[in-house]
Amino acid sequence: MSARIPLHKRLLVRLLITSGLIAVCSVAATAWLAVATTTQALREEQGQALADDMDVLAELSGYAATHPDWTGVAATVRKLSARTGRRIALTAADRRVIADSAPPGTSLPPSAAAAVDPLHTDTYSERGAQISGIDPRAVGPYRLTEAERLKVAALARKRQLCFSRFGVETSLSRAPSGRTVLTDDDSGSEPDYVPDACADGLLNTPTPTEQTAVKALQGLARDCLTKAGLDPRSAALLGTPPTGLDLRTPAPGKLAAKEARLVQPCLDQARRAQLDPYVAPVAELFLGTGDTPAVLFDMSPANKAKVVGTASLVLAVTVAATALVATRLVRPLRALTAAAQQPPELHVRVPVTTRDETGILAVAFNDLTERRERLEAQRKAMVSDIAHELRSPLTNIRGWLEVTRDGLVDPDPALLASLHDEALVLQRVIDDLQDLADADAGTLRLHREPVRCDELLQQVAAAHRVAADAARVELLTDVDGEPWLDADPVRMRQALGNLVSNALRHTPAGGSVTLSARRDGDEIVLEVADTGTGIAPDELPHVFERFWRAEKSRSRRTGGSGLGLPIVRHLAAAHDGTVAAASEPGTGSVFTLRMPGGPAPRPDA
Repeated sequence: MSARIPLHKRLLVRLLITSGLIAVCSVAATAWLAVATTTQALREEQGQALADDMDVLAELSGYAATHPDWTGVAATVRKLSARTGRRIALTAADRRVIADSAPPGTSLPPSAAAAVDPLHTDTYSERGAQISGIDPRAVGPYRLTEAERLKVAALARKRQLCFSRFGVETSLSRAPSGRTVLTDDDSGSEPDYVPDACADGLLNTPTPTEQTAVKALQGLARDCLTKAGLDPRSAALLGTPPTGLDLRTPAPGKLAAKEARLVQPCLDQARRAQLDPYVAPVAELFLGTGDTPAVLFDMSPANKAKVVGTASLVLAVTVAATALVATRLVRPLRALTAAAQQPPELHVRVPVTTRDETGILAVAFNDLTERRERLEAQRKAMVSDIAHELRSPLTNIRGWLEVTRDGLVDPDPALLASLHDEALVLQRVIDDLQDLADADAGTLRLHREPVRCDELLQQVAAAHRVAADAARVELLTDVDGEPWLDADPVRMRQALGNLVSNALRHTPAGGSVTLSARRDGDEIVLEVADTGTGIAPDELPHVFERFWRAEKSRSRRTGGSGLGLPIVRHLAAAHDGTVAAASEPGTGSVFTLRMPGGPAPRPDA
């Protein structure tokens, strides 16, 4: 698998996308929730404030309608302020304070909220039903005496009993003037149907107080009608309901609708003139915030439920998204963990199912498993090879010593020379193993110094001249210029000697082995080329493995111990160089050492 991962498949990108989506959902849900709850809270707050303001104005208008002045209104203002948490102030038209719930000296708000005038109002409401014009609680001269109230109440109870006999259920209520009226329990208004037995006319007959007030009203209305050019007698045709509170509606059939509309303004003007002495003067109403600490955040149960629901939804989405991503990420990691916990001899591999970092980790794990499997095979082969390399000379030495001990063979010089050769083989194998152990442990010591390449090659050729002549192989040297190395001369002779020995061993009689040196940039290239049998392409990658030999019988006639080339590789690496092999079967092989070049020593050094 390529290490290049597509951007959309990278683990970091997917985690960022997941986190971004969760953050966007959270922000969107929070924004929606804030807007929804804030809007609803503002609406509720505005509605409640408006309702409180209307209640304050209605109660103060009622006070003005039932009192000829504002004396004693301070207690009502303080009560309303305590109930609503608002500052309430009443002033005259000249801003003289009549009553104020705030401490004395507190400045008034910039503008008045409303004017309290029971004769000119359209804000009074009975739980939502607005009535324009005169406050119905301003009754003035229409207020019944105590005796009249009792008489009217008795007549109302008598009619209620009469209605009940005919199956009409009614309730008794008292109007602001003190008159008792009947209302239908179903409609909440006066009964539409009056049985003949109950229509005695006594309950609807005006009392003496009401008659006196109506006559006074008609007199005021006639003056207005005369000034307006209307028939003054129209005022006498206006009927009076039993409550004596609303004279705006003419009696049915007595005035035409058009005439009634012309007469009505005079009637309203007459009523205001009649009630003016009985109501308090017009006052300005000022409303403030009050001294009660404001509640910064107080949600209704519906908003609280909305917050909890939205938070739960966001939490559920977050948990679900995290669980989904985590499951997809953890599944291959669990497979890797399970494979890593298997016994080493199984060499378990994991399937590669993704192309992200986890997939690359799986590929690396499989590669590591393969390398470990190869190393395990190499370790087993190396143990077997070491045993073979040591067993052969030891067996020879033991066998000759036993027959000599038994007197079967005399210890002549030839036998001793043979035993000495076998001991040298053992010593060489042990030395090679020691060099490899030092290289693996990083304790291979080098004593670097400037080394002239032509002299190095001449020394190596001279050391192997006898073996080359015995094998009838020509040993040549070729140096281009005067290249110098910064190296350990002993170790370099060992490395080149191993390569020359290996070349002489695989070069038939009549062939040649050439040692060459040249400079290539900052590097020195040392080559050992032969005209031997060569190496097969499938075996070439293994030539630097320990105890590897192309000839598997491991005969001393055809090969060495299999440690020479691995030692060359370690010595080259210790000098910060490399070694490579190239070969053509039947034409020979070339082993190339590339080593860091060194400067030539100064003449006065």
